[in-house]
Amino acid sequence: MVLDKDGKKKHSRPTFSGQQIFALEKTFEQTKYLAGPERARLAYSLGMTESQVKVWFQNRRTKWRKRHAAEMASAKKKHDSETEKLKESSDNEEDDEYNKPLDPNSDDEKITRLLKKHK
Repeated sequence: MVLDKDGKKKHSRPTFSGQQIFALEKTFEQTKYLAGPERARLAYSLGMTESQVKVWFQNRRTKWRKRHAAEMASAKKKHDSETEKLKESSDNEEDDEYNKPLDPNSDDEKITRLLKKHK
């Protein structure tokens, strides 16, 4: 038991072995939530308390959600950037079309289309 500077009991953080973490991670890959009996079995098999397993899973889900949110934000940013590049490319093509001289032998469809676009 560890005491703080005032002589009160201080909780120490548990250190899990590599084997325990490996088993917890493997279980987390299969299911993000454990029911009571599953948690009890896992805790017993790893020599941990149910409370330790419960808190580990809570913390691991938080980490998983944050990572997932960051990946989604990154993917959205990449998608938005690619969409903007395509839009700029399309705008440049439209500008090129707009700046080309009209063919005197063409019909009025091109003129009508350009006028509608720039109203």
